[in-house]
Amino acid sequence: MLREDLVFVGTCDISGHVRGKGFPAQEIQARRNKGVGWTHSNLMMSAFGPIFDTPFGTGGDLMIVPDVATEVRVDFADGSAPEHFFLGDMRNTDGSPWECCPRDFLRRALAALEAAAGLRLIAAFEQEFVYTGTEDRPAHAYSLDAWRRQGAFGETFVAAMRAAGVVPDSFLPEYGNRQYEVTVAPAAALAAADHAVITREMARAVAHRLGHRVIFSPKPNAEGVGNGVHIHMSLQDEAGTPVTYEAGAHLGLSKLAQQFFAGVLHYLPAIAAITAPSPVSYLRLVPNRWAPTEVNIVQQDRGAALRVCPVFAGPGLADVARQYNVEFRVTDASASPYMALGAVVFAGADGIARGMALPVADAMAPALPGSLEAALTAMAGNDTVCGWLGPVFLEAYLRHKRSELATLTDLEPEELCDRYAEVY
Repeated sequence: MLREDLVFVGTCDISGHVRGKGFPAQEIQARRNKGVGWTHSNLMMSAFGPIFDTPFGTGGDLMIVPDVATEVRVDFADGSAPEHFFLGDMRNTDGSPWECCPRDFLRRALAALEAAAGLRLIAAFEQEFVYTGTEDRPAHAYSLDAWRRQGAFGETFVAAMRAAGVVPDSFLPEYGNRQYEVTVAPAAALAAADHAVITREMARAVAHRLGHRVIFSPKPNAEGVGNGVHIHMSLQDEAGTPVTYEAGAHLGLSKLAQQFFAGVLHYLPAIAAITAPSPVSYLRLVPNRWAPTEVNIVQQDRGAALRVCPVFAGPGLADVARQYNVEFRVTDASASPYMALGAVVFAGADGIARGMALPVADAMAPALPGSLEAALTAMAGNDTVCGWLGPVFLEAYLRHKRSELATLTDLEPEELCDRYAEVY
């Protein structure tokens, strides 16, 4: 059958979905600067598709311009069309960044970190999901049997990730029924967020070709285990030398790292509206669910908001410093990786700029917001966080999330979980 290679250019938007347009692949060179046409109100598409509210109306034009470093072309050699796409930036028609571009939000955060202390961020995302291609059998958390029953999915998924330019680290059965987790190798922050998006799309691509689905929703079942996204982070100086670790220091963290993570904790009640941006996010963030419920940093505790991770069998101080990282656990796949990581980096950069200190040991930790509405209120009331977005992006973000909430007010938790499981 006659076919022509097509390519898609997209952006991971406020809702965490990748949206964009496709065109003939032979036009890639011509599209490198002008990309594909887009419009302001497309940013306001809800997690469910419809635009419930928009400050932009029907006017205005933008571009999604591909970043050639993000090109993905994976041929599954099964007769299906290859997965061929670019991730890109939302820009004004003159080529300048649009103030509401999630990817540029992360870039601006990284620039703030560099300005505050000349530092760079290295990150890696680990992501949990449910794979529908295996039976729902209880009592098999982390088991060899759960590993066996996913069949060829894992092997195909890991191969697709590698073919897409993402370095796989691990793939494993997780705690929940039909739940799996994937981790990838660390990378510079922007590339790490790109890899998080690509990893999700490769999981979806493989499941689709096997006749099944993956579900990244934070809470697929109201009584079950949630799906989290955990962001591992470390700091480097301009020469690429790790600067997170300091032997003998509090939690093993250098002064700059302590200030960075103090900033994350300081702003966490407000940035939770960005990192945990759906109502079902807060059905996951409850006690006894292996998820954080407090604004805290703890050594090697998977119930903490920030977990100082262990170092495994390093031969010397340099290897310890290279491995040392802190895991941010208050996010999930209803967030755009660019938005979530950008909010964390902005908070950390401000912590360094203001010389913030970590909480006193054994001090009572405040609770995380208990709902998306509470988190949005905290964000809207924090002038610093509002300034990171700017007035236009702030209004768009608040209206996007509040209009989504307004459509769900009458749903019981199980109905709410079902709605989000359908779209994530």
